[in-house]
Amino acid sequence: MPDDGESVVVVADRFWDGVSDHPAGRTGVLVRGGRVERVGPGRAEGATVIDLGDRTLVPGFIDCHVHVVSESSPDTSVSALALAALPAMRTLLDNGFTTVRDLGCANPAITVDLREAQRAGVVAGPRLVVAPRIISGRGGHGDKSAGLPVRFGVELGAVADGVDEVIRVVREEARQGADWIKFAGTGGFSTERDDPERVTYSEEEVHALVSTARDLGKPTAVHAFTDEGVRWAALAGVRSVEHASLAGRAVLDLMADKGTWLVPTRFVTFEFLRRLDDDAFWADKPDHLRSGIRRHADRLRECAGNPADSDVRIAFGSDASVLPHRDNWREFTAMVSTGIGTLRALRAATREAAALLDLPDRGVVRPGAAADLVAMPGDPFDDIGCTGGVDFVMQGGRVKRHDRG
Repeated sequence: MPDDGESVVVVADRFWDGVSDHPAGRTGVLVRGGRVERVGPGRAEGATVIDLGDRTLVPGFIDCHVHVVSESSPDTSVSALALAALPAMRTLLDNGFTTVRDLGCANPAITVDLREAQRAGVVAGPRLVVAPRIISGRGGHGDKSAGLPVRFGVELGAVADGVDEVIRVVREEARQGADWIKFAGTGGFSTERDDPERVTYSEEEVHALVSTARDLGKPTAVHAFTDEGVRWAALAGVRSVEHASLAGRAVLDLMADKGTWLVPTRFVTFEFLRRLDDDAFWADKPDHLRSGIRRHADRLRECAGNPADSDVRIAFGSDASVLPHRDNWREFTAMVSTGIGTLRALRAATREAAALLDLPDRGVVRPGAAADLVAMPGDPFDDIGCTGGVDFVMQGGRVKRHDRG
């Protein structure tokens, strides 16, 4: 494997830079010091050549909505949760996702510490951009204490009611080391005592939350399914809306006007709908999740194609952990199945995702960019399913996966 000081040329028969409308033919990318130095023909004296042959070379993918820490067992120790996150991180990297945004777990220190450990090279995985917890009203989607016996007197999660509490908790998240602030604008499917159609926060609370985060230099992401929750967040200046699976065209047009990104997380929804009558699939999942999907199934199907018909900016997000991390790439196929064009879907995981996360050196392959490169057999422009076959991953100029075949 090349080290940080070695020059490497990565060559493949097809190449896409994350920007162009179509892939180019055989291209070489010269990497030195963890950065892209040159793209195109020509040799580099003394450089190691990695010839990938009949593959498509693209920028490292970015998943803007994952959870690497499991929340299925709230009584599990912090150390056990952190250790269990390591295989998930490795899997995401092997899938070609060199950067991910983690949008929350019950204990804020875990993802912050994992972020620092990955940066230091202690653990393998994507670079992490983190929102430590999801801020929620009591009884809302992010209230992890719902169902716990009241006699324990314990609350789990970043719960806050009213403007003053919301401001305080935003500041606590920033103090914990948050890159982003996430909050629940509506209920969700995975929590027992709320509903995706319920609005969690008042318009006043949303504005206080977003403006406080902005004052602290933190962008905001909102978990929201319905028009009202999405609308209030967009008007307040939230940077990304997660899911919006029950939102109509008009509110997506508002998002487009406001420059708000949509992270649609469609694969999870489609898989739940597809397996709705599969008892074996639901055997290890809570009853309220299945009943909630069933109750809203018609509306979920009705709204599925709305993003494709709008001008809203779309960034890739899989919600990996709700379904296995190994399947996060399937968000590509889910987006395309709803009418989102292949180019738009690929840009969602590269250029657009990098723009959402304000990472100008990611999501593209050009001189000066981070040397995050992935390759796969076949051509994803002809078959988006090729994205599930990644067999070469370079992150920061270091080869992390190379299946020679």
